[in-house]
Amino acid sequence: MRISTNSLFNTGSARMSELQNSLNKTQLQMTAGKRLLTPSDDPVASAQMLELKQSQALNAQYAVNRDSAKASLGIVENALQSVTTLLHDVKTLAVNAGNGVLDSTQRKYIATELSGRFDELLSLANSRDGAGNYIFSGYQTTTQPYTKTTSGANYVGDQGARMLQVGPQRQIALSDNGNTVFDSNRNGNGTFVSAATTSNSGSGVISPGSIVNTAALKGHSYTITFTTATTFDVVDNSTTPTATTLSSGNAYVSGQAIVFDGMQMDIAGTPASGDSFTVEPSENQSIFTALTDLINLLNMPATDATSKANLTNGLNTAHANIDSALDSVLTVRSSVGARLKELDSLDSQGDDRDLSYAQALSNLEDLDYTKAITDFSKQKIMLEAAQQAFVKTTGLTLFNFIS
Repeated sequence: MRISTNSLFNTGSARMSELQNSLNKTQLQMTAGKRLLTPSDDPVASAQMLELKQSQALNAQYAVNRDSAKASLGIVENALQSVTTLLHDVKTLAVNAGNGVLDSTQRKYIATELSGRFDELLSLANSRDGAGNYIFSGYQTTTQPYTKTTSGANYVGDQGARMLQVGPQRQIALSDNGNTVFDSNRNGNGTFVSAATTSNSGSGVISPGSIVNTAALKGHSYTITFTTATTFDVVDNSTTPTATTLSSGNAYVSGQAIVFDGMQMDIAGTPASGDSFTVEPSENQSIFTALTDLINLLNMPATDATSKANLTNGLNTAHANIDSALDSVLTVRSSVGARLKELDSLDSQGDDRDLSYAQALSNLEDLDYTKAITDFSKQKIMLEAAQQAFVKTTGLTLFNFIS
């Protein structure tokens, strides 16, 4: 069979070009340190790599979100820490106000200091983050959540909590709304609140009370009315169609426990005939309202037995309300701390995922240098051999045999 000169050159050129391309590709792989230079090198692996890189980028975004969440929650925690310290100071001032040696003028000094604390608390409730957003206004981040009123402060934010995606299946709240932090404090002892009516003329003082039998609680409203200075009736005002007298003609002994419907309290001092005391279910109360009530109480003169009894009753109520506010703030602080701890845990999980993604990508695209160097040497030898064979083959002509 005869082979044309043109075919000989074309075949040799194509083979050397193929070997040269293979050599160049191996050299590029060694330079880049990657096995896959284009998707066509391994379409299946390339598709897997694309998915892994997308997951890796998403995981990196979650890490950025977690850093942002930590910064936001750190600002909230700092504000709540300041609120906690302030409420402890208010508690101390309320205790000092109950000192029997103080006169009305000195109690007004304490009221003035409490007014300053009120403004400080209002400022903390209107705290902003680094971007200028209000942290306790729910979704209404551009709206100042609290405005001062004659009875305390009015909340104009909403009940929402801004959420941020910090993991593949986890969103976390960046803050708590003001209603949760400042306005959801249960007054009294948390179950019921006892108080003296403002029309009392005696010096009776009622205690905050406690629960002695949870199963017997009804959540009703009651009145303890003194029919004489030494006897009283207990009336359930919540029954229909008329109020029910639970007990009547009870002998009054100062400081002796009064027990009914699972509740216990005592009255001390000298009530007058016609004096009455109420026992109502606890309700949510704003700490701003509690502070305003305390300030107003201390601004009122207390010079006789009746006004001093009103002062003591008011201070008992204030102590219970401040304690409730502290519990509420500490509960929110615990929640913030739990979220910060969870973010640390999610960081650790994110680092583990990132390592897994990097390992999977490495297995798919990284070059095996030992194999690459071996292939490079082999391809180089094959190319040189092909070049030499091509030179010798193309040099074979009839003119070489004519003498």
